[in-house]
Amino acid sequence: MTEETPVYVISVAAQLSGLHPQTLRQYDRLGLVSPDRTAGRGRRYSARDIQLLRQVQQLSQDEGINLAGIKRIIELENQVAALQSRVAELSAAVEGAAAAMRQREAQVHASYRRDLVPYEDVRQASALVVWRPARPE
Repeated sequence: MTEETPVYVISVAAQLSGLHPQTLRQYDRLGLVSPDRTAGRGRRYSARDIQLLRQVQQLSQDEGINLAGIKRIIELENQVAALQSRVAELSAAVEGAAAAMRQREAQVHASYRRDLVPYEDVRQASALVVWRPARPE
């Protein structure tokens, strides 16, 4: 069971969050905290929903932010989380492409090295060799 698993009925969620069940219904209507629904349309809250309810309560009472402001904060936090996830995906894709490029570059360099002789391994000869191109006949 994860923190996203909806298990709590509204009365339990209200008790865990310290809010009245009617407040939870109001938050659902406003789109602040939207729990999953059962087949019979009953609300089921997850542990994540309970955390969000507590955050809404704190922002509302302790910080004095109105519900519209809280809704905007939640939307922005969700956008930031989605963007961070996307950045992680793109970073992984870039790393994969860079690794593939390094591997391909190593293959290309390996194919060239068969034809080249490193300069350090060439012995300096003292004999003079004269080369003349072959004459066309």
